[in-house]
Amino acid sequence: MRDERKGPGDRLPRALVLGCAGERLTAEERRFFAAADPLGFVLFRRNCRARDQLRALVDELRASVGRADAPVLVDQEGGRVARLQPPEWRRYPAAAQIAALPDPLALEAARLDARLIAGDLAEIGITVDAAPVLDLPIRDADPVIGDRAFGDDPARVARLAAAFCEGLLAGGVLPVIKHIPGHGRARVDSHRACPRVEADHASLAQNDFAPFRVLSAMPWAMTAHIVYAAIDDAAPATFSRRVIDTIIRGEIGFGGVLVSDDIAMGALDGSPGERTRRALEAGVDLVLHCNGVMAEMAEIVDAAPPISPAAGQRIAHGEARRLLTPEDFDRRVAELRLAELMAGAPGPGADPTQPRA
Repeated sequence: MRDERKGPGDRLPRALVLGCAGERLTAEERRFFAAADPLGFVLFRRNCRARDQLRALVDELRASVGRADAPVLVDQEGGRVARLQPPEWRRYPAAAQIAALPDPLALEAARLDARLIAGDLAEIGITVDAAPVLDLPIRDADPVIGDRAFGDDPARVARLAAAFCEGLLAGGVLPVIKHIPGHGRARVDSHRACPRVEADHASLAQNDFAPFRVLSAMPWAMTAHIVYAAIDDAAPATFSRRVIDTIIRGEIGFGGVLVSDDIAMGALDGSPGERTRRALEAGVDLVLHCNGVMAEMAEIVDAAPPISPAAGQRIAHGEARRLLTPEDFDRRVAELRLAELMAGAPGPGADPTQPRA
């Protein structure tokens, strides 16, 4: 693994967010991360057993790169995508359950839900939540999105997602809007294969892109590993300079930190190093690698340069936003109110959305 940078005061971290294997760092992982110097880290369920354990792991990760402000990410959407699990942490509703409530109750629930999640994350030092989902599922889409979505009405999804983002930010946690520019039409799970969307540009712009346009000022977004044939017939969004420049940065107007979805997913081809190079060359700011497999991470590190100056500015802007003083918050009152709001919502197995055909 090469490291061409000089000293800690002169170097920029690499354009990477990496995972680790277990509940504590091994000596090998500490040495590896110290040399690799990724910008940040991502946590999965395998890493999250208890509050004290997780707080210690977060501290170890930051100590390994010598940066107390290194971003630490987790997927804590609520519903079936939640890395922090009961009984140690609260169970939160899926987006579709919140969306089943009428407005303005749904908006209140979305904000309260996210504010409580932010409290859980901030307590253990996690600073970035890979949520909310802004995707608009169609009727015959693969269920990988399903009840993770707030529905299929672009305007209402944008309103509910905005409320969720507000709740996270009020608790000092950065939201990641995903999966830009839209995963809802995928008929296969991008964890396993590469979806291909044949919808025309006008339909995508009117529907799929719309919630992302409304929330384009959010600090972070995550790419979709999807081919949009009307935009780029050859490459998935994560590898497509055309999608990133023309659609994500241009038409949608997103100006924040652009992180890839997990670079190890089955939707992408090529070696880990090739995938990393292609994503960064396409315009992704940060490459995300989640499984903690050392051999893959070593190849990814060799392919990844330091963050670009533009990415550094976007990251700094997001961090400054996160550090704004959180609002006063009575957790017990919020928990009771959220429970009251959700009492009439469908159970976890229900899907109250009615996706468009």
